[in-house]
Formats: sequence, C-alpha cells, structure tokens
Amino acid sequence: MTLDLRELYQEVILDHHKHPRNRGPLADATSTADGHNPLCGDTITVYVKTNGGIVDRVSFEGSGCAISTASASMMTEALHGKSLAEVEELFRQFQDLVTADGPAPTDASLESELGDLEVLAGVREHPVRIKCATLPWHTMRAALKGAHEPVTTE
Repeated sequence: MTLDLRELYQEVILDHHKHPRNRGPLADATSTADGHNPLCGDTITVYVKTNGGIVDRVSFEGSGCAISTASASMMTEALHGKSLAEVEELFRQFQDLVTADGPAPTDASLESELGDLEVLAGVREHPVRIKCATLPWHTMRAALKGAHEPVTTE
C-alpha cells in the first residue's frame, strides 16, 4: 500500500472517529446488544431497527479507540437498507478483510461492496487492533440474533 493511500485511509478513519455517523440510542430499536473489548477498553451498544427482514436503521453508542469508533460509524452506514442475508454477507466480507493473512490488499483488489470499510484493511497488520475493528460487527450480529449476553473480544 502506498504512503499516500495509507494517509488517505488514516484521514477517513479519523473523520469517522471525530464525527461518528449514527451515534446515539435508537428509541424504536427492535434489538440491541452490548459489547466490550477488555484489552483496549472499548465499550459499545448497538441498536438495530429491522422492518420486514430489512435493516431500517442502525446506531451505536459507547466509547472506544479510533478504530472501534470508525468501524462502528462506517458499519451503521453500510448496513442501512440491507436485507438480513446481505448483512450476514457484509459481516463475512469484513471479517475476511481484516483477518486474512498477509499484508493489506491494494485498493484494486478489495471487495467493492465494502465501500469505506475498505480503509480498515490495514488493521490486519496490527493483530491487537483486529478486535477493535470487529467488536461493533460482532455486537451488531448479536443484536440481530437476540443474544442476551454481552459480546466480548476475549
């Protein structure tokens, strides 16, 4: 990955961290779940409102590092209007993106469906940060499955 591309990715991550989208409780959520990353101290609550098998809205609240907050912010934007099957596929693609072995792929080889989430590919080079990036996703998935226990990265 070129230095310019890396800098652009860092700018996108910092923008989502400083100005998170869809942050705050969702009063009419159909499901919620809590998550915690003890290693980094990230805590998150994900709120999901579905309607007829489609994600109508997703929001989150909590506190966390830049990676965790940016991942949650980008996730909420990516899931809006998706079917539950599409959400599951995006979850799988995101997991593959951040956990695959080897260096982060170049922008030309990334899955186009991931959109801005592609900027988080670099966390694969920092294994301790993978949990930060995936916590919002595991928490969202737990909400959709109606899990009652908090999600933890440990």
